[in-house]
Amino acid sequence: MMINFADKAIIGLAAVPIIKELNLTHEEFGRVGSSFFLLFSISAILGGFIANRVSSKVVIASMALLWAIVQLPMIGAVTLPMLIANRVILGAGEGPAYPVALHAVYKWFSDKQRTFPSALVGIGSVLGTGISAPLLTWIIVSYDWHAAFGFLGVVGLVWLVFWLVFGKEGTGCGTRAGGVGCNELPRIPYRKLLTCRTAVGSMLGSFSAYWALTLAVIWLPVFLVKGVGYSATQAGWIVALPSVAQIFLAPSIGFASQRLLARGWSSRAARGLLGGSCVMVSGLSMIGLSRIDGGLLQILLIIGSFATGSVMINLGAALIAEISPSTQRGAMLGINNAVYTLAGIGAPWVMGHAVDIGVDTYAGFRSGFAFAGTLILLGGLTAIFLIRPKQDIDRFQQGAQRSDVIDQGQRSAVRMG
Repeated sequence: MMINFADKAIIGLAAVPIIKELNLTHEEFGRVGSSFFLLFSISAILGGFIANRVSSKVVIASMALLWAIVQLPMIGAVTLPMLIANRVILGAGEGPAYPVALHAVYKWFSDKQRTFPSALVGIGSVLGTGISAPLLTWIIVSYDWHAAFGFLGVVGLVWLVFWLVFGKEGTGCGTRAGGVGCNELPRIPYRKLLTCRTAVGSMLGSFSAYWALTLAVIWLPVFLVKGVGYSATQAGWIVALPSVAQIFLAPSIGFASQRLLARGWSSRAARGLLGGSCVMVSGLSMIGLSRIDGGLLQILLIIGSFATGSVMINLGAALIAEISPSTQRGAMLGINNAVYTLAGIGAPWVMGHAVDIGVDTYAGFRSGFAFAGTLILLGGLTAIFLIRPKQDIDRFQQGAQRSDVIDQGQRSAVRMG
């Protein structure tokens, strides 16, 4: 996940020299950012269904190989169509990464043990942004943005070798014990899984969180340099601050959620209420960011805007896994990922449009952040209202029991006939 998110972050960190070299408007660059997600959701769904049937180790290795190869052509001369093609192909390769990684991890843990491991997987994305930002910025400033893309390609190939040597496959049962703790839900039609309250609430909450995450990756460096007036190096360090905060926040909240579950708290409270509240904090912080000019308070609001909401993505994945039969978990995680990452298509374009129509660059960013903050706040509220995992699971089980009774009646009628 570190490499996965470094691949995402590079486009934002290199935004200013890319815009200058290719002579792009802010809206055109927003479309470049959005192009990453053109096939992202479709590939996430396909990858989820494949992960139900193919070893997670093989799926992850195949994706990592594609990530590395697609970055290498960026070392040479680049045109706008070539850059868009790079982002589209990279997005298609990275779409299934998070759900497949979670599916692989969940093979080692039962439901009540999954929240903290989910947070640890999420930290990989945080480190990919936080650690890579200063390093990639240094490469861009010292050499050029082409070298930074090539560097990520080489790192990806090195990681792939380590994964093939040391990566292991779990039991496939969701527990290290090999039987106890498996999800015993019967197979449920995907239509019912996807339309239940918990799935809809989790996806909406994660969609809102991902809106903020996409803005941080694509537009935050540009806002700091062209809007506020920081140097590229200063912006690189500020961009890293939300990631540093997440390194502590994600495992802390994940551990707290898992402890609450162990003490008998409902999953609705320990996962849904906690995650939705974090999304609301993100939205409120971003609304504040649209009204504050510079200084320490602005930096604190940047951290609140882009560090807190992502907790919902980890908790939401655990909620999706909780309501899904183990044989359908990979596909459901992939569909969940596909739905909430649709925010990655809209967020860059909306912000780019806001900047272009603003009175000036800074005013445009303020309008974009005000809209985004309101959307994110409403998403968090909606998630809290909708998420009810116990009710959904009870309804699934009751439906399965009714189906069994009907099937038994039909078989008895056939025998009597």
